Amino acid sequence: MLSAAERQELIEKMRQLPDQIEAAVRGLNDAQLDTPYGPGKWTVRQVAHHLADSHMNAIIRMKLVLAEDNPTLKPYNQDDWARFEDAAKLPVAPSLSIIRGVHERMVHMLRQAPESAFRRTAHHPEHGTITLDDLVGIYGRHGEKHCGQITGLRSARGW
Repeated sequence: MLSAAERQELIEKMRQLPDQIEAAVRGLNDAQLDTPYGPGKWTVRQVAHHLADSHMNAIIRMKLVLAEDNPTLKPYNQDDWARFEDAAKLPVAPSLSIIRGVHERMVHMLRQAPESAFRRTAHHPEHGTITLDDLVGIYGRHGEKHCGQITGLRSARGW
């Protein structure tokens, strides 16, 4: 269980993610967007689209936890999703818009949730029982990790 202060810090990270990912990809050309952040890793473009895919799933998972008693959350193979043409080829602008909208709603929803809501549980077929607090922890750190991959690549390449 997160402390109230830890939870608020993670929710604040969620609030900041749209600005961070937009800054991380700002000014990159197609060749740069199509550069993987490491050997055998996703491209910058795939990372941006992955954040939209992942965080759309996140808000749905959180709403299920809030709305249902111990719902089962659907897993998905993120590597398969990253190979779809929309993630591998499309401009990142639509995903940046998704991230901005999803995060505005997610942050508002979490800030309005009562303390007791964060103990509510769900069943994840791969991870077992998880709480809303667990989801806050996962997704509060997730965007920061991926933005760091992009900014690290930019720094290493001098972009």
